[in-house]
Parts: sequence; C-alpha cells; structure tokens
Amino acid sequence: MSELYNRFGSPLATLFVALVAAWLIGMVLAPNLMMIDYALRPNLPPAEIGGPRDVYSLDNITYLAGEASHRSIFLKTIWASGLVAFLTLIVCYPLAFWLAQNATRKQVAIVLLALTIPFWINEVLRTLAWYILLAFRGPLNAFLLSTGIIDQPVRWYGDPGVLAGMVYAYILFMLFPIYNSIESLEKSQIEAARDLGASTARIHARVVVPHAKAGIATGCVFTFMLAAGSYVAPALLGAPGSRWFTQIIYNWFFEGGDWNRGAAYALVLLVLCLCAVFLALKVARVDLTEVAK
Repeated sequence: MSELYNRFGSPLATLFVALVAAWLIGMVLAPNLMMIDYALRPNLPPAEIGGPRDVYSLDNITYLAGEASHRSIFLKTIWASGLVAFLTLIVCYPLAFWLAQNATRKQVAIVLLALTIPFWINEVLRTLAWYILLAFRGPLNAFLLSTGIIDQPVRWYGDPGVLAGMVYAYILFMLFPIYNSIESLEKSQIEAARDLGASTARIHARVVVPHAKAGIATGCVFTFMLAAGSYVAPALLGAPGSRWFTQIIYNWFFEGGDWNRGAAYALVLLVLCLCAVFLALKVARVDLTEVAK
C-alpha cells in the first residue's frame, strides 16, 4: 500500500484504492451477502416477508441433502469439473512447454493469436459452433463416416459433448498461467538434466513441473471453478442424463420461482468448490499467494 502511495501520490493512489474497494463491495461482497441472506430465509409471499414466518434457518440447504437426484447431480458436477481441469491440463501442458522453451517468437505470436481470436466471439456462439460440429448430421460424424471409422452416426451430445465444449472454452485459462511459469525456467537447467542422463519424463517430473507448479495450480483452479459454474455448455451440449448443477439452480430461479432455494443451492456449490480448491492446493503444496500472482 505504501509503495502505491509513493509511486502515484496520495490523491491518485486514494482514487485507485477507492475504486478497487467499490468494485469489491459492489460486485463481490454485496451479491454474496445477499445470496446468503436469501439462502437462509424461506420463500414467502411478499405480504409475509418480515412477518413471524420470515426467520433464518437451514431448511433450504438441508433440502438438497434429502433430494437424491439433486445430490447426485451436484456430486457429478464436482468430479466432472475436476475432470475438465485435468483434461485441459493434459491438452495445454505440452503446448505451453513447446511455446515457452522451443518455439520462436514468430511461432509463439502465431499460435497465441490463433488461440485468442476465436475468443473474441461470444461464448454462446462458440458453444453453438460445437453444437453444429457434434450434431447427428454434423461435420464430425460426416468425417468419421467418410473415413470408415464408424458405420453409422453417433450422438455426441451428453457428457462427451459437455466435456469437449468446456475444455475448449477454458483452454486459455489453463494455457497462459502454465506458459508464464515455464517461460521463466532457464533452458540451461533442462540441458543440465539431459546431460546428466535424465529421460524426458524425468526432466518434466523433477525439473519442469516443480518449477511450474504455481502456474499449473492457477490454471487448474480457474478451470475447475469456471467449469463448476458453467451453464451455457451443459445447456446446449448436454442431454437429459448429463444435467449440470447450474441448470438446477437456473430452474429454481427462473422456472420454479424459488429464489431462496436457488440461492441455497448456489451457496452450497460455492462453498464446496472453494473447499475442493483449497484441498487441491494443500495436496499440491502451493500457497494461495502464489496463485494470486
């Protein structure tokens, strides 16, 4: 804080602090406090709000524990979000390593531009593009039929389609943190390990991954949280048997008209996701301040 005031002066630094505080209060703190308030109160007609029945309780939260179908969808959303983070890591790590250690500046610029340009388009339109690609008579089935890999069209909608759409949607959130971490690794360390007889797998396990673990953790945290809170991909690419927990929250708010129960479900999702993230960071031995960088 003192460095901020020394660099920009008191008036400008105070303005910056005030703007950040206003953003945190208005966009982060206030909505979450309202969600907690809604989650702990019953869904009542306007005339009864503030009356004797309008008391705080855990009824909306315990309702989830007693609803077997909702509980199973919730647990599926958590592990499937972890799977999305893992698949995105598998896709991004080799590319990030190549970009950071082997690619020329021109190659880095071309690849990053090619990856970034599609994200100038709205997320809904990008997901609809996947919807067309995975359609029963879409390009993917047409290609597989023409090459003889399959003998009849496959319905890709459901869990495979949702996973593919999410991996694509959040690839940049995984790629950039890992790329930035590996880029700071001196090539001489890799060369020294190779000169000492280390295999490629051992070099990555003992040199690259420990150096880039903060970037890997950051990418996994971002991807996991975004996947757990995603609505567009499950709604467009999913099937009746592949519902996401966010779809149930949406139904409570906009179809069931029960904002209190919807807020309770959203609160449970938020808390459990945060617990999963902190547990993963502890297992990976990565401090939260490293992720914040």
